[in-house]
Amino acid sequence: MIYEFEANTLQGNPYNFASLKGKVVLIVNTASKCGLTPQYEGLQQLYNELSEQGLEIIGFPCNQFGQQEPGSATDIQQGCLINYGVDFTMMEKIDVNGPHAHPIYQYLKPALPGLITNNIKWNFTKFLIGKDGQPLHRYAPTTKPEKIKADILKALQV
Repeated sequence: MIYEFEANTLQGNPYNFASLKGKVVLIVNTASKCGLTPQYEGLQQLYNELSEQGLEIIGFPCNQFGQQEPGSATDIQQGCLINYGVDFTMMEKIDVNGPHAHPIYQYLKPALPGLITNNIKWNFTKFLIGKDGQPLHRYAPTTKPEKIKADILKALQV
């Protein structure tokens, strides 16, 4: 279950994942200078449509893929808000692979293995978590947010 984890928001505030109990959660590693960055728009659209039914989206900026998230927390926040109107929860920049990978990713990667290796392969890899805090699905970076809406609805049991 994801409820034992904590992270810091982009604003530096502690965020306890126990607050997500009973919600469906989509966790995404993000980058603002990536060819997939326009997915922020699709993620925000999902959030706008389904947050009232219990969907939470959590973005984790990461600079491990092509140095595509080089900015400071302020740069990331302004880019997300100005370019894509993002108002779902954004965490501070983390590593998703390697010895310094954030604990939530150390948990998610083996829980929902990838192809060939469990490592995150690129920006915008998505993990869908059920209302019970258990990982349900892992989606490739190129899977557009709208393509996973049916799985989210099923998890929400709407």
